[in-house]
Amino acid sequence: MARNTQHVVPNSEGTWSVKRDGATKATKKFGSKATAINFGRAIAINQRAELIIHNKDGTINNTNSFGHDPHPPVDKRR
Repeated sequence: MARNTQHVVPNSEGTWSVKRDGATKATKKFGSKATAINFGRAIAINQRAELIIHNKDGTINNTNSFGHDPHPPVDKRR
């Protein structure tokens, strides 16, 4: 079973795609990485999912959790 994760990835056309983890087809394609990130973030927030942003070489650039974070930040003010 695929995790509830969205990925912003480069595609073979030289543009960017947003794909759900485990999907064979992109949810949507974009001309710029920034636009793909904004779309992916909106989906991740709506689905309370993870967002993983990749570099052009496929390595992970950044991750964001909008849902059930297994390692949430600790509030040290308490």
